[in-house]
Amino acid sequence: MLTTEDLIVFLSSSISVNLLFMEPSFEPSPTSTEMTPLVVSPLPSRSYRWRWFLGVLVIIFLLLIGRTISVRMMQNREIHQTTTALAVPSVLVVSPKLGQAEITLRLPGDVNAYADTPIYARTDGYLKRWLVDIGSQVKNGDLLAEIESPEIDQQYNQAVGKLQQAQANLNLAQITAVRWKQLLDRNTVAPQESDQKQGAFEMAKANAAAAQAEVSRLQELKDFEQITAPFDGVITQRNTNVGDLIRVNNMVGQKPLFKIVDDKVFRVYANVPESVASEVRIGQKVTLEFASQPGKLIQGTLVRTADSIDDASRTLLVEIQVLNTDRKLLSGGYATVFIPILIQHPSLLLPVNTLLFRPEGTVVGVVDHNGRVELKKIRIGKDFGNQVEVVEGIKATDKVILNPSDSLQTGDQVFIH
Repeated sequence: MLTTEDLIVFLSSSISVNLLFMEPSFEPSPTSTEMTPLVVSPLPSRSYRWRWFLGVLVIIFLLLIGRTISVRMMQNREIHQTTTALAVPSVLVVSPKLGQAEITLRLPGDVNAYADTPIYARTDGYLKRWLVDIGSQVKNGDLLAEIESPEIDQQYNQAVGKLQQAQANLNLAQITAVRWKQLLDRNTVAPQESDQKQGAFEMAKANAAAAQAEVSRLQELKDFEQITAPFDGVITQRNTNVGDLIRVNNMVGQKPLFKIVDDKVFRVYANVPESVASEVRIGQKVTLEFASQPGKLIQGTLVRTADSIDDASRTLLVEIQVLNTDRKLLSGGYATVFIPILIQHPSLLLPVNTLLFRPEGTVVGVVDHNGRVELKKIRIGKDFGNQVEVVEGIKATDKVILNPSDSLQTGDQVFIH
């Protein structure tokens, strides 16, 4: 293609040639042998100068037209290139990030004492006295209250009397049986009579055993008149007063006399999501923050799991034990549990503005090395707000389009900005 510079050079050369032909000519006469005088051509006339001037103007005009045409051609070429580039959409891409190899689960936990026991009466009567109130620290076997049971006392005394009668009858029957056995050996009495005496002895022995059992039963009931602590702990409830009628028929709504908790060790229960339940290990250390002591982190130990996924919540119940040696933690409260989880196969993370929701499911646009788009279906795991966990569907080396158009299709040509 002839450029403007080439056209200027060509026209300049043409003007130079024309000017050369306009120089005066010195030609000898072909027929004369003598030297003829030099004839100088006269200067060009005024009309010739005007024609020459007009020719220069035409050349300049042509040069200007050629330059204009060349500029327009260059502009058209640039416009064509720009239009072609704009026809291919420009996109921003991002590569998936690897999730953390270790995460910390933040879970709510229910705080319970190691033992939380209501204490009911086991014998009828009236409350004679109580010796502890809420907040009292007690030891195993400490007396909490006394119940007065006159009926039980009388039944016990009667049973003791019957036991004494039975034992006396037993002694007599034993002596009689021995004597009749000696008489039988001397053939003084009939064998039938000796057997009857031996049978009477066995019956007396059984009656004595029954009387002893009744005395033991009533003795236990009498022992239940003394309400004692089953273990070391603290009294958290007292629901009785002196003179209250005590019944053991377990009526609906009947309150216990006392409630005692073992607050030296706390059990904290939390529910671990099924997706990471297999990563939980018995014996691992856990950090807890109790609502009663905000900002203070306390160490605990995961001691057991339910070893089964709850079909309602799809979670694994775990138990964490926390020592309460200073007795500053309170049972029945709330705690935040921080469980470190080591991820064996970290998942990929994508920004939420890369997702496209289509009838076939959630997809993302992936750009290959040729600038072609491929829509890949993915499966999402956990949602972290501005990011989502991609369980399957993409690789860490994929280039995923940010803010994809709803009209994006597989095979579209794009330009990575």
